[in-house]
Amino acid sequence: MTDLANLPTRDFPEPAAMLRLIKPITWFPPMWAYLCGVIASGVAPSSQLGLVILGVILAGPIVCGMSQAANDWCDRHVDAINEPDRPIPSGRIPGRWGLWIALAMSALSLFVGWFLGPWGFGATILGVIAAWAYSAEPVRMKRSGWWGPGLVGLSYESLPWFTGAAVLSAGAPSWQIVVIALLYGIGAHGIMTLNDFKALEGDRQMGVNSLPVTLGPERAAKAACWIMAVPQVVVIALLVLWDKPIFALAISAALALQIWAMTVLLSDPKGRAPWYNGTGVTLYVSGMMIAAFALRSL
Repeated sequence: MTDLANLPTRDFPEPAAMLRLIKPITWFPPMWAYLCGVIASGVAPSSQLGLVILGVILAGPIVCGMSQAANDWCDRHVDAINEPDRPIPSGRIPGRWGLWIALAMSALSLFVGWFLGPWGFGATILGVIAAWAYSAEPVRMKRSGWWGPGLVGLSYESLPWFTGAAVLSAGAPSWQIVVIALLYGIGAHGIMTLNDFKALEGDRQMGVNSLPVTLGPERAAKAACWIMAVPQVVVIALLVLWDKPIFALAISAALALQIWAMTVLLSDPKGRAPWYNGTGVTLYVSGMMIAAFALRSL
């Protein structure tokens, strides 16, 4: 463990630590979901290429990056236990710089969101509120293993999907788009639960009641698998109902592979969670894009 007492003091953040603070690896899900909304809207992306690019940048580096900075600031005491080499507890981002970065990126999010029109700006406001509600006191929904991952799932998948469709069509998306976006956002609760395994010890000590803490790793993993699988079954059923059997079959194949990956995960939930995040989650988001193309042709 890093000896925090003997760390050299800094006046300004280390540039590499600032990049790590906003975690580029986490940007992909909301960027992908925004593109799913773009595809599902039925509008040719090339006709609104500027809005597509701006929305992807807003969803990923700006809003998601801001949420990561806010989370790291609010979690600095937990991270000192779980991952003391993280930018804030390690001292590479000193003092209150973590907070200032998160606040500055919140303002930047709203500024950029304004250029996406009323639907995009409204969604950006919701995204910023959700990011702080998840991490910051007194709300800190992260304390709940049910509400916290649910909020993140909806923010990372449903909200950007809805936004991409609304921005491209310059109006409210169809109810079918809203339903499918919500289902994938609900399923993402399971993905977020698996992500909590890496913080199990610190969460337990700091009173963060994630599902791995409250249910234990085995039961939490089983719950996550069910939460990921059931919404996809509903998506498949809806696509069959909407006369899109080929798309339904493709998502069924992706789900079948996920179920195989889930059996591997359940053999060692804590050890296999990172592996599943690189395999099962890839199949999950592939199904999202398949569903987006199905919606495009409705």
